[in-house]
Amino acid sequence: MSSIIFIIIAVNILYVSLFTLRVMVVMKGYRLLASLISMAEVFVYLMGLTIVLDNLNNPLNIAAYCFGWGLGVLVGSKIESMLALGYVVMEVILEPIESNLPNEIRSQGYGVTSWLAEGKDGKRLVMKILAKRNRQEKLKKFILSISPKAFIISYEPTQFNGGFLLKNLK
Repeated sequence: MSSIIFIIIAVNILYVSLFTLRVMVVMKGYRLLASLISMAEVFVYLMGLTIVLDNLNNPLNIAAYCFGWGLGVLVGSKIESMLALGYVVMEVILEPIESNLPNEIRSQGYGVTSWLAEGKDGKRLVMKILAKRNRQEKLKKFILSISPKAFIISYEPTQFNGGFLLKNLK
């Protein structure tokens, strides 16, 4: 009986991890990969559901299903963050004294567009940097090592068109 509980938990972790990963992959635009993941997802789901429905007489089986579901969300999101699919745009604002930073970032292989802007306390240097998501933390650490007071905002772009860096990113 306890083996059924562990099977239900394991199947649900696998199913919900696949579900979470599929949704994230769809959002990144990888339709073929999402389709392949969904086939495995449905197979695992139907196998798990069959086990649960055949063993509804024990409330622990239902609790195991719920527990496995929650762990599956956690595992799936961890897998996606390790894969770090897609790109990120980092907008960096700093005092213009550190105006050599764009060149230092370019020397690390990133494309940078920079301009001077006016902030509440005077002139600021603004940079827009496009990078692969799996390099985001490395880039952030690099910027903060040179300019610890940098204001950084990052977001995921949904479309690209043109640009020097786009050729290098593909």
